[in-house]
Amino acid sequence: MKTLNQLSKLSEAQTRSVGPENITGEKGAGAMTPLADGTAKHAARDLGFGWKVNPYLKIAPGAKLTLADIQGSGEINHIWMTPTDSWRMQILRIFWDGSDVPAVECPLGDFFACGWGVYSQINSLPVCVNPGSAFNSYWSMPFRKGFRIELENLCESETCIYYQITYELKEVDPLSAYFHAQFRRTNPLPLNEPFVILDSVKGAGSYVGTSLSWGSNNNGWWGEGEIKFYMDGDKEFPTICGTGTEDYFCGSYCFEDPTHSKYLPFSTPYSGFFPAGALNELYASQRRFSMYRWHITDPIHFKQALRVDIQALGWRSGGRYLPLRDDLAAVAYFYLDKPSCELPKLPTPDELEII
Repeated sequence: MKTLNQLSKLSEAQTRSVGPENITGEKGAGAMTPLADGTAKHAARDLGFGWKVNPYLKIAPGAKLTLADIQGSGEINHIWMTPTDSWRMQILRIFWDGSDVPAVECPLGDFFACGWGVYSQINSLPVCVNPGSAFNSYWSMPFRKGFRIELENLCESETCIYYQITYELKEVDPLSAYFHAQFRRTNPLPLNEPFVILDSVKGAGSYVGTSLSWGSNNNGWWGEGEIKFYMDGDKEFPTICGTGTEDYFCGSYCFEDPTHSKYLPFSTPYSGFFPAGALNELYASQRRFSMYRWHITDPIHFKQALRVDIQALGWRSGGRYLPLRDDLAAVAYFYLDKPSCELPKLPTPDELEII
């Protein structure tokens, strides 16, 4: 990520961009789709070759589409996508340096911190979601031999994807690690068990963010649980332990407004919270929420291994904690010293579905 005072410096990097109008990203190869092959051939029929002929791609039900397959060394700087149909039922995968195992495997909406399939504007540094369903990633993603990005359509109907992936071809700093993102969902959470956000990561790296989708199955406040980071040999007790769910996501006192009558959404460069629905149903059961927390100025470094989990706690009679059995889904974002690692099993379409 460049700062403003770096923009004036000349660079040996070559900027390239992959999208439906330039699938290969090659220099001088944009807008070359023949009119007869374009997805917008009907709209462009009076203008013809070289105009807006192929602005999106189609993905059949159950199919996988390669969005980019690039060779060389460099860094992805920006990804823009806008999909049709269910955001949860389209799986984004990113592969580094020829690996057969993706470093990123995540439902499209969840990757951009919109896990419930409901639009909310997000104004953060690494992720922006803009009207009407414009997903933007500014995470730095270095690669040394190349990268491949694919999108799988688990919907029962054909989908369309508009996208632009902008990257630089250049030498990569030997200390640069590979970007990873892993998705998990548990519905409902087993009684008296924490929700696992990240597990079985081996190697050296930095944890840089969490997006969490929370479905509450009880009345009352649902966020008393603590997040815990077990690193580099921690067993029963973690090295880093939070004080509450809303505290970890940089809020306080149940994300309430000063009148204590409703939740108050917010979106900042490093953290945010937004209910997926009406704001005036404080503590009501069957409510859904999305949160994000980016560790940009405070990355969590580990040398050997990392596990992250969070408790789900509310309140019961007598001022006692109530273990919750809520619907939780999360994406863990981290950098690792290798292009792939052990992945959690992707849930089935029925397990992914938002009902």
